[in-house]
Amino acid sequence: MKNRIVRGIAGTFILLSILLAIYVNINWLWFTAFVGANLLQSSLTKWCLMDDILTKVFKIKD
Repeated sequence: MKNRIVRGIAGTFILLSILLAIYVNINWLWFTAFVGANLLQSSLTKWCLMDDILTKVFKIKD
């Protein structure tokens, strides 16, 4: 369940930052790159910051 939530949040962040880059400022693409880098990092290290945040704030377990 938590894995689906993390993926949903990441997808929402990416889509939102692309819309912001189109309509507000092109520099929002840096946020898209940041989210993508975090997804890559979490696939290599098996550690995800959003996973920890969901666990601590919302008490969501695996």
